[in-house]
Amino acid sequence: MAGNRGEMLRLGLEAPGGLATPEEQEGQNMPYWRLFYHFVWATKNREPLLRAELRPSLHAYIASKGNELRAIVHAVGGTEDHVHVAVSVPPSISVSEFVGRLKGSSSRLANLEWFEGAFAWQREYGVVSFGERHLSFVVAYVHKQEQRHVARDLIPLLERIGG
Repeated sequence: MAGNRGEMLRLGLEAPGGLATPEEQEGQNMPYWRLFYHFVWATKNREPLLRAELRPSLHAYIASKGNELRAIVHAVGGTEDHVHVAVSVPPSISVSEFVGRLKGSSSRLANLEWFEGAFAWQREYGVVSFGERHLSFVVAYVHKQEQRHVARDLIPLLERIGG
């Protein structure tokens, strides 16, 4: 499977937007790895600040930052008060450092672009690991956040934010 883009696509392992597979990442000197995580974090006090027109830019930025950190971002989604990220995080960065950098940089972006310093994420976040065979399900879950919340078709484990 390594290096075979067609097989990676068939299995749903390539991140949206043409992000590189681990083998294709520039400067990659890590041995083979496949670590899958689902992250979720919320706006401070669960304030509904992430308006529909802002979310695509915010989600694209989060995916871009994840790629910068040499992760494979499989999906980013969310609603007006929280974000979900399905990602393969390389073993060269700790899970807490990875999510901290995503939250920190996306908070800075939000404050510079949309909220003039009045935006913050909650301190907590949720993370669960999952197996490769569940990747397509988790990606679909992340992409369909708005619809799932409207229908109240949620999986509590994937919605839990710290605490």
